[in-house]
Amino acid sequence: MPSTSTNPLRPLPEPSLRGCLAPAKLNLFLHITGRRPDGYHALQTVFQLLDWGDVLHFTRRDDGVIARKTDVPGVPEADDLVVRAARLLQSHTDSAFGVDIEIEKHLPMGAGLGGGSSDAATTLLALNRLWNVNLSRESLQELALKLGADVPFFVFGQNAFAEGVGEALQAVELPKRFFLVVTPAVHVPTAAIFSEKALTRDSEVLIMTDFLAQHSSDANWPDSFGRNDMQAVVVEKYAEVAHVLEWLNNLRPARMTGSGASVFAAFRSKAEAEMAQAKLPANWKSAVTESLDSHPLFAFAS
Repeated sequence: MPSTSTNPLRPLPEPSLRGCLAPAKLNLFLHITGRRPDGYHALQTVFQLLDWGDVLHFTRRDDGVIARKTDVPGVPEADDLVVRAARLLQSHTDSAFGVDIEIEKHLPMGAGLGGGSSDAATTLLALNRLWNVNLSRESLQELALKLGADVPFFVFGQNAFAEGVGEALQAVELPKRFFLVVTPAVHVPTAAIFSEKALTRDSEVLIMTDFLAQHSSDANWPDSFGRNDMQAVVVEKYAEVAHVLEWLNNLRPARMTGSGASVFAAFRSKAEAEMAQAKLPANWKSAVTESLDSHPLFAFAS
């Protein structure tokens, strides 16, 4: 049941939280294993957190108003997952507080990097602390699932082997890597790709140790384990994605993340990744980023 709006046994934290990273994610592989009776797809994937993402700033209000203070092109305030996350937490906990939210967008939309989902999770974690409602991580994950299938992972806050629609999570230890992420200038709508008749929906169900056994011994890890079942469909529909994959694969095994459009390749050093980035066509958007072991706001829930 909802908690009280403040915990009288603990003093309120500082009235603002600035510079909160909402980290991007990669799907190191993504297998679709079936379709559930409710129409959602069952999948298996490994989520990798990145030290790159949007940056959010939160200022607590005493009047209960939740306001997005920066414009996000193409996303009305009422539809923004950040605003919806804040309102959901406020309603669930009966908090009397509100918040002003500023968003620095760095992640491209429709890229398979989890930008909106990560923003929502960072909002839940930040307001859990800022409003002093102190929900458990499990409770926040249950709320997060109401916002989208990827949001619980970001609240979970650790690299994870995921099943179900992405909400059944087991933490995994992944080696430190640097990634070159290249994003073509196309927006790939996730729902449209999931509805494609040609999409593979019957991949063999794996166990987590299948992944762990290979990545611990494979010199090319994580590039050679499994595949992204959505990639073939996206490549057929979006020539730009196919072009990036073809180009990157000449340097290093590459794969699409999520439903696209971003494509990534893994490297063992930042210098190697930057050398590859320097060879990219000048008009391609790209980033070199390091892997993360946990969400920067992981300590804001327990």
